[in-house]
Amino acid sequence: MHRRVAFGIGFTAVLFFLVQLGALALVPTFYEQGYQTVEDPTNPTNSLLYIGAILVATAVMLAAFKYELQWLVKGFITLAAGSLAWYVFSVFFSPLLAAIPAVGLAVLLIIYPEWYIIDAAGVLMGAGAAGLFGISFGLLPALVLLSILAVYDAISVYGTEHMLDLAAGVMDLNLPVILVIPTTLSYSLREDVSPVATDDNTNVSVSDNETHTHANELAEHDAETPSSIDETSTDDSHIRDAFFIGLGDAVMPTVLVASAAFFLPGELTPSLGIFGIPAMTLPALTAMIGTFIGLFVLMWLVVKGRAHAGLPLLNGGAIGGYLIGALLSGVPLIRALGL
Repeated sequence: MHRRVAFGIGFTAVLFFLVQLGALALVPTFYEQGYQTVEDPTNPTNSLLYIGAILVATAVMLAAFKYELQWLVKGFITLAAGSLAWYVFSVFFSPLLAAIPAVGLAVLLIIYPEWYIIDAAGVLMGAGAAGLFGISFGLLPALVLLSILAVYDAISVYGTEHMLDLAAGVMDLNLPVILVIPTTLSYSLREDVSPVATDDNTNVSVSDNETHTHANELAEHDAETPSSIDETSTDDSHIRDAFFIGLGDAVMPTVLVASAAFFLPGELTPSLGIFGIPAMTLPALTAMIGTFIGLFVLMWLVVKGRAHAGLPLLNGGAIGGYLIGALLSGVPLIRALGL
């Protein structure tokens, strides 16, 4: 594997790790501040309502791109970024003071959308969203959510392929619906003005240093925005300066990580004290490990030149890791499943 590709994979893992640690660190405070978004977090229909919202949002975004209303999508995503950043900053500051950096971040995304600004916003959004959904989706709803989204992701990539159309619309918005993974530190997203177009083979073709990539998969995250992974060539002369992975791919498995930490009682799964995070329990840790196993398998497949949906591997890894950690902690399977 080329050194630049290995750097990109490692950078991806770091961003995922920051999202997961951030969500776990935010869980207790989010609950104390009353940010739980549903009255009954154990009700599995909450997951169905959220998935319905994803479908509606996907249709609306596709229509917006079709009728050249990209500014609506951009405005919505920027507002979502600022709102989620406010939730995170409110942990450290008063609500009024938290609005200052949140608004500042939204402004930066508009006036200076460089890759490190987008990634910083993505980590804040991802940690905030996963933390909020982690305390709002009990174990069963979280498992239902991840399972259905994994199936939906596979269908939308291998079947209907409508997510590839969505990819063509969002890739040039330069907003934290994606995490930008540079393979060289000299890369500048603002200077990369290559057009994104869909060819006859439904591949998203990006002209960048006379190379091409294929959209790998798209999934929805908390703000109902798409995520994608671009295939990366290991040929030295065709290695892209950056590739992209959807924020939703980091958020969705982290919802289960946060839910496991919050909804399994401390007497069953005491804190491990790792990284100084009280919510870091064995089931949460093994769910994280499972996510990374899925991530590395996914990236291995992508580097080999095969396009794949991400959530089946990522969510599947998180679910498998969580169940192993719960059983190792002595939690009965029925309890671990939230039944």
